[in-house]
Parts: sequence; C-alpha cells; structure tokens
Amino acid sequence: MSRSKSHRSFSRRLVVAAATAASAVVLAACGGNDSGSHTAHRSPSPSASSPSASAGAHNAADVAFAKGMIPHHRQAVEMAGLAAGRASSSQVKELAAKIKQAQDPEIKTMSGWLTAWGEQVPEEMPGMDHSGSSGHSGMPGMEHSGMPGMMSAKEMAALKKKSGKAFDTAFMEMMVGHHQGAVKMAGTEKEKGAYGPAKTLADAVIKAQEAEIARMNRLLGK
Repeated sequence: MSRSKSHRSFSRRLVVAAATAASAVVLAACGGNDSGSHTAHRSPSPSASSPSASAGAHNAADVAFAKGMIPHHRQAVEMAGLAAGRASSSQVKELAAKIKQAQDPEIKTMSGWLTAWGEQVPEEMPGMDHSGSSGHSGMPGMEHSGMPGMMSAKEMAALKKKSGKAFDTAFMEMMVGHHQGAVKMAGTEKEKGAYGPAKTLADAVIKAQEAEIARMNRLLGK
C-alpha cells in the first residue's frame, strides 16, 4: 500500500508540474499576443498619413489655379471692401459683403494647398497694385493682365473715387467682368486639374459667381 500511495503521490507531482508548465506556455503566448497587439495598435500610424498623401496628389493645373485665383480673389475682396463706405444701394452692400465672406476663406484654403505642395504663395503687394507687373502676382512670368477679369491699377483708382449710384454701377460692371474671369479660370481647373478639393472649389466658384453675375446684371437692368 505504501508503494501504491507513493506512486500516486509521484503521479500528482507530475500532473502539477505539467499544469505549471502549461500555464507558463499560456502566459508566454498571452505575452506574445499582447506585444503583438501593441505592435498592431501602433502600425496604423504610418498608414494614417497615407490617405492625406494620396489626397495631396496634384498637377501643374492645380498649382496654376491656386496661384492665379489667390490674387484674383484678393482683388475682388478689395473691391468689395470699398462698397461699405461708398455704395448707396443696400443690395450692392449686401452683395459685396457676401463676396468678401466667401472669398476670404477660399484665399486661406488655396494658400494652405500651395504651402503643403512646397509652392510659393503669391505675395500680397502693398496697395494691391494690379497694373500688370510680372512681380505682382508672385508668379514669375505671369502678369495680372493675363488673368481674365483682373482690373488695372487705373480702373481700381477710378472706382475708389466714385460714390453713391455712380459707385454702384461701376462696382457691378467691374465685378461682373471680374467674376466672368474667375469662372473661366475655374472651368480650366475642372477640365485639367487633378486635385479633388481644388476641382470641388472650382465648381463652387462657378456656381456662386454665375449666380452673382446674374443678380448684378438684373440690378444693372441688363
């Protein structure tokens, strides 16, 4: 009997030892999974930047659109800023405020794109002189005179001297031409651009400014 008891005792020790070894294996496996889970948790970080990188795909037409539209928008905002103290029509003042409210954020958006693309943002020249000098747009070799709808320094100076109904008429006539230029530039971007957000902005410019052109023409009695 003692030999049998001893045998059972020895068997129990073997079972305990085996169970302990099994537990160690399980713990080691859990530890490995835990470590793997941390690695898996960290791994999305590099790929998280991938969508932004793919969204950043752009071409020369996108760059040209942003570099051209920024000074174009700046001039529209400058013209709109004159209306508050010079316009006599509440409708013209309202329209000018709407133009400024829409185009200021778009300037910031497009400037952000150029910065992200490693491109130079067109400089805002003191006095916003748009006489056609190649340096004014911040785009070597590209004159404002080559950008559809841009007003000359002479035209801007003449607008600043007007007030009342004369300002209302001059402002709307100039802004119609300015908007038509922007619509043309936006159409080129939609046709030739590759960057999704730029094409979306171009579409928004076309819709908004064509509606404003129609409204100004109605106010002008055309």
